[in-house]
Amino acid sequence: MGFALQEPYVSYAEYLALEEESPTKHEWFDGEIFDMSGSTPPHSRLATAVASSLTLQLKGKRCSVFNSDLRVRIGQTGLATYPDVSVVCTKLEVDAEDANAATNPTLLVEVLSDSSEAYDRGKKFGHYRRIPSLQEYVLISQHTPLIEVFRKNESGRWELMSEARSGETAPLESVGAVLNVDEVYTDPLAEPAQ
Repeated sequence: MGFALQEPYVSYAEYLALEEESPTKHEWFDGEIFDMSGSTPPHSRLATAVASSLTLQLKGKRCSVFNSDLRVRIGQTGLATYPDVSVVCTKLEVDAEDANAATNPTLLVEVLSDSSEAYDRGKKFGHYRRIPSLQEYVLISQHTPLIEVFRKNESGRWELMSEARSGETAPLESVGAVLNVDEVYTDPLAEPAQ
């Protein structure tokens, strides 16, 4: 989460009006608006690689893959945020106050950055765990080939199910897909090995 942009309470309706006019994205939580900083080229490439892989694998299934332009709202906590990748299956449900915010993701993906890693692993994951439909949460390291998959087990507890590194795959049971670490981290613009 970035820095709060104001001190007085901002209603969710006021936030939506401001967000419509803003060239950048912001999170909203408990009356405060937080600036979401822009991403780096590696961050953007990794998020796109994951979204592309999932889109190809989910073709023909009742699931849609969304990029970071989709706002997600957590009904139980109120947080409105923009995950790097969201997958919604069966039917898109939206927030009663916000027709542009999904409330029922099955899978969420965050690419970790130096400024957001603690938040993505901690408080934000705490919010995400309150989404009844969410079954898996995936963290993508920006600095080393590593994909972590957290899954809600049968008793409703979240567990780290997979830490996939180079040469490995990360199974995503919630959507019946697999992320190949080497494919996700392949950078066609990288200098060839000498």
